[in-house]
Amino acid sequence: MTLFELLCAAIMLVGLFGVVVQVLPGTLLVLGGILLWATESQTAAGWLVLGIGVIAAAAAWVGKYLLAGRGLKKAAVPNRTLVVGGVLGVIGFFVIPVIGLPLLFVLGVYLAEQMRLRDRAKAWTSTKAAIRATGVTILVELAGAMVAVGAWAIAVVVR
Repeated sequence: MTLFELLCAAIMLVGLFGVVVQVLPGTLLVLGGILLWATESQTAAGWLVLGIGVIAAAAAWVGKYLLAGRGLKKAAVPNRTLVVGGVLGVIGFFVIPVIGLPLLFVLGVYLAEQMRLRDRAKAWTSTKAAIRATGVTILVELAGAMVAVGAWAIAVVVR
Protein backbone atom coordinates (compact mmCIF):
# COMPACT_ATOMS: atom_id res chain seq x y z
CA MET A 1 0.00 0.00 0.00
CA THR A 2 1.40 3.37 -1.01
CA LEU A 3 1.54 6.49 1.10
CA PHE A 4 -1.18 8.02 -1.10
CA GLU A 5 -3.46 5.02 -0.50
CA LEU A 6 -2.81 5.34 3.24
CA LEU A 7 -3.91 8.99 3.03
CA CYS A 8 -7.11 7.95 1.23
CA ALA A 9 -7.67 5.24 3.83
CA ALA A 10 -7.22 7.78 6.62
CA ILE A 11 -9.81 10.08 5.03
CA MET A 12 -12.24 7.16 4.79
CA LEU A 13 -11.55 6.13 8.39
CA VAL A 14 -12.38 9.65 9.56
CA GLY A 15 -15.51 9.41 7.43
CA LEU A 16 -16.58 6.15 9.09
CA PHE A 17 -16.02 7.78 12.47
CA GLY A 18 -18.15 10.72 11.31
CA VAL A 19 -21.01 8.41 10.35
CA VAL A 20 -21.11 6.96 13.86
CA VAL A 21 -20.55 10.18 15.80
CA GLN A 22 -22.79 12.25 13.51
CA VAL A 23 -20.60 15.33 13.76
CA LEU A 24 -18.75 15.09 10.46
CA PRO A 25 -20.26 14.44 7.03
CA GLY A 26 -19.06 10.86 7.22
CA THR A 27 -20.33 9.31 4.01
CA LEU A 28 -19.21 12.34 2.02
CA LEU A 29 -15.70 11.99 3.47
CA VAL A 30 -15.67 8.30 2.53
CA LEU A 31 -16.74 9.16 -1.01
CA GLY A 32 -14.18 11.97 -1.07
CA GLY A 33 -11.40 9.54 -0.19
CA ILE A 34 -12.53 7.16 -2.91
CA LEU A 35 -12.85 10.01 -5.43
CA LEU A 36 -9.33 11.17 -4.60
CA TRP A 37 -8.01 7.64 -5.12
CA ALA A 38 -10.01 7.11 -8.33
CA THR A 39 -8.82 10.36 -9.90
CA GLU A 40 -5.23 9.54 -9.01
CA SER A 41 -5.38 5.92 -10.22
CA GLN A 42 -7.21 6.78 -13.48
CA THR A 43 -8.17 3.13 -13.99
CA ALA A 44 -11.41 1.41 -14.86
CA ALA A 45 -11.31 -0.28 -11.44
CA GLY A 46 -11.01 3.11 -9.76
CA TRP A 47 -14.06 4.48 -11.53
CA LEU A 48 -15.97 1.25 -10.88
CA VAL A 49 -15.20 1.48 -7.16
CA LEU A 50 -16.31 5.11 -7.14
CA GLY A 51 -19.54 4.10 -8.86
CA ILE A 52 -20.14 1.33 -6.32
CA GLY A 53 -19.46 3.78 -3.50
CA VAL A 54 -21.88 6.37 -4.86
CA ILE A 55 -24.61 3.76 -5.37
CA ALA A 56 -24.08 2.33 -1.87
CA ALA A 57 -24.16 5.80 -0.32
CA ALA A 58 -27.26 6.83 -2.25
CA ALA A 59 -29.05 3.61 -1.30
CA ALA A 60 -28.11 4.15 2.35
CA TRP A 61 -29.30 7.76 2.31
CA VAL A 62 -32.65 6.77 0.84
CA GLY A 63 -32.94 3.72 3.07
CA LYS A 64 -32.25 5.58 6.28
CA TYR A 65 -34.97 8.14 5.61
CA LEU A 66 -37.49 5.49 4.63
CA LEU A 67 -36.77 3.24 7.61
CA ALA A 68 -36.54 6.04 10.18
CA GLY A 69 -39.62 7.75 8.79
CA ARG A 70 -41.60 4.53 8.96
CA GLY A 71 -40.64 3.98 12.59
CA LEU A 72 -41.45 7.55 13.57
CA LYS A 73 -44.74 7.50 11.70
CA LYS A 74 -45.70 4.24 13.41
CA ALA A 75 -44.93 5.82 16.80
CA ALA A 76 -46.78 9.02 15.77
CA VAL A 77 -43.79 11.26 16.51
CA PRO A 78 -44.31 14.57 14.65
CA ASN A 79 -41.54 16.29 12.71
CA ARG A 80 -41.63 19.34 14.97
CA THR A 81 -40.59 17.12 17.88
CA LEU A 82 -37.50 16.08 15.93
CA VAL A 83 -36.78 19.71 15.07
CA VAL A 84 -36.88 20.63 18.77
CA GLY A 85 -34.59 17.69 19.56
CA GLY A 86 -32.26 18.63 16.73
CA VAL A 87 -32.02 22.28 17.76
CA LEU A 88 -31.30 21.38 21.38
CA GLY A 89 -28.82 18.73 20.18
CA VAL A 90 -26.88 21.32 18.18
CA ILE A 91 -26.86 23.68 21.16
CA GLY A 92 -25.75 20.80 23.36
CA PHE A 93 -22.89 20.02 20.98
CA PHE A 94 -21.40 23.44 21.69
CA VAL A 95 -22.35 23.68 25.39
CA ILE A 96 -21.29 20.20 26.52
CA PRO A 97 -18.55 18.84 24.24
CA VAL A 98 -18.82 15.21 23.09
CA ILE A 99 -21.97 14.17 24.98
CA GLY A 100 -24.04 17.33 24.55
CA LEU A 101 -25.48 16.49 21.15
CA PRO A 102 -27.08 13.13 22.00
CA LEU A 103 -27.95 14.17 25.54
CA LEU A 104 -29.79 17.36 24.59
CA PHE A 105 -31.34 15.72 21.53
CA VAL A 106 -33.01 13.14 23.79
CA LEU A 107 -33.98 15.82 26.30
CA GLY A 108 -35.42 18.03 23.54
CA VAL A 109 -37.50 15.20 22.09
CA TYR A 110 -38.76 14.22 25.53
CA LEU A 111 -39.69 17.79 26.48
CA ALA A 112 -41.45 18.42 23.17
CA GLU A 113 -43.42 15.20 23.51
CA GLN A 114 -44.18 15.92 27.17
CA MET A 115 -45.63 19.30 26.22
CA ARG A 116 -47.58 17.80 23.32
CA LEU A 117 -48.94 14.69 25.05
CA ARG A 118 -49.09 15.83 28.68
CA ASP A 119 -48.19 12.28 29.72
CA ARG A 120 -44.71 11.26 30.88
CA ALA A 121 -45.05 7.60 29.91
CA LYS A 122 -46.26 8.40 26.38
CA ALA A 123 -43.58 11.08 26.02
CA TRP A 124 -40.89 8.58 26.99
CA THR A 125 -42.33 6.02 24.54
CA SER A 126 -42.11 8.62 21.75
CA THR A 127 -38.58 9.52 22.83
CA LYS A 128 -37.51 5.88 22.66
CA ALA A 129 -38.98 5.65 19.15
CA ALA A 130 -36.96 8.71 18.12
CA ILE A 131 -33.79 7.21 19.61
CA ARG A 132 -34.41 3.92 17.77
CA ALA A 133 -34.99 5.81 14.52
CA THR A 134 -31.74 7.71 15.00
CA GLY A 135 -29.92 4.45 15.67
CA VAL A 136 -31.38 2.92 12.52
CA THR A 137 -30.24 5.88 10.42
CA ILE A 138 -26.70 5.56 11.79
CA LEU A 139 -26.56 1.80 11.14
CA VAL A 140 -27.94 2.08 7.61
CA GLU A 141 -25.58 4.92 6.70
CA LEU A 142 -22.67 3.02 8.24
CA ALA A 143 -23.56 -0.05 6.17
CA GLY A 144 -23.52 2.01 2.96
CA ALA A 145 -20.20 3.62 3.86
CA MET A 146 -18.72 0.23 4.77
CA VAL A 147 -19.76 -1.21 1.38
CA ALA A 148 -17.98 1.71 -0.31
CA VAL A 149 -14.83 1.28 1.80
CA GLY A 150 -14.96 -2.49 1.30
CA ALA A 151 -15.09 -2.09 -2.49
CA TRP A 152 -12.11 0.26 -2.31
CA ALA A 153 -10.15 -2.13 -0.06
CA ILE A 154 -10.78 -5.05 -2.42
CA ALA A 155 -9.62 -2.96 -5.38
CA VAL A 156 -6.44 -1.93 -3.56
CA VAL A 157 -5.61 -5.50 -2.51
CA VAL A 158 -6.32 -6.94 -5.97
CA ARG A 159 -4.25 -4.26 -7.69
